[in-house]
Amino acid sequence: MTATDAKADLHFYLQSARDALLWKLEGLSEYDIRRPLTPTGTNLLGLVKHVASVELGYLGETFGRPSDDPLPWLDGDAESNADMWATAEESREFVVGLYRRAWAHADATIDALSLDTVGKVSWWPAGKDEVTLHHAVVRVIADTQRHAGHADIVRELIDGAVGMQAGNTSIPEGDTAWWEGYRGRLERVAREADGAAGRGV
Repeated sequence: MTATDAKADLHFYLQSARDALLWKLEGLSEYDIRRPLTPTGTNLLGLVKHVASVELGYLGETFGRPSDDPLPWLDGDAESNADMWATAEESREFVVGLYRRAWAHADATIDALSLDTVGKVSWWPAGKDEVTLHHAVVRVIADTQRHAGHADIVRELIDGAVGMQAGNTSIPEGDTAWWEGYRGRLERVAREADGAAGRGV
């Protein structure tokens, strides 16, 4: 495999995760994209804000290519978890625009440098702060895919919408009654297994 082929593979999986994450915002109100749906506050727009920050860090600053976009939520005096939610003043358009600029910035880094280029991650401990571009891209893919999975669950909790990407849900077809029956069956199996474990079976 050539370096060009390797970059194309990495970019494909990175872009598919990016697209999936933004797709989860479509058709939702400002409230719904910001709603904290887990005890730790996971919300759709916050996930996008976070991954935009991750890309600009690992695929920009780390390789001496800082972005012009200020990220005050990452400053040393920012409150904890400030990158995981959007303030009322940070509109959907602002966060999505930031993410799209992060894509372009990260893609330019990937295009400009060889995969074995070494960068320094300023927030890692000294002496353990070097990383190749290849490793950084894989790390960003893993992080983005992980958060796209979070977005899958959050979106389903909001309005029942599911799927991996537009035109490919990767979910079996079934009406509401089928899914209720399926979920009920899983609940019964879980209770049976729990009962068997309690009996030492």
